[in-house]
Amino acid sequence: MTDIAISRSPSLDGRAALRLGIVLILLVFGYMKFLPYEAEGVAGIARDYWLFGWMYPLIGVAGASIVIGVLELTAGVLIALGGRIPLAGLVGGLMGVATFLVTLSFFFTAPGIVQEGYAFPALASTGQFLAKDIGLLAICVYLTLDARARLMRTR
Repeated sequence: MTDIAISRSPSLDGRAALRLGIVLILLVFGYMKFLPYEAEGVAGIARDYWLFGWMYPLIGVAGASIVIGVLELTAGVLIALGGRIPLAGLVGGLMGVATFLVTLSFFFTAPGIVQEGYAFPALASTGQFLAKDIGLLAICVYLTLDARARLMRTR
């Protein structure tokens, strides 16, 4: 192995690990949106949210959840393809960024973020569930910027 191969290896492995991790999360979460228990859970915080609330009267709890699931599945597939196709990675990464920005915005609207009787940062279960999206957002930002850089190099 040359010095160049060794120095590039950790970056490539790290990027691939980040890609695999976020793809698995998006695919599993997207799949779960097709299940009734998950649709009801999502409706609990999304039904009154300005971005999603309009869907519930039109297509119901299951329909709104399926739309969200399709977006998550699409983002996951595009990010997966992004390892070979930078444009797919760029679009998927942007979709992932949007997904996690939206879910993090629930911190300002959803009930049960901070544990009752305490102040921030004492997060209740909903707050703890949403907090993980800070890291997932960071991964999507990294993969989006990486795809953009790879696209720029091909021009």
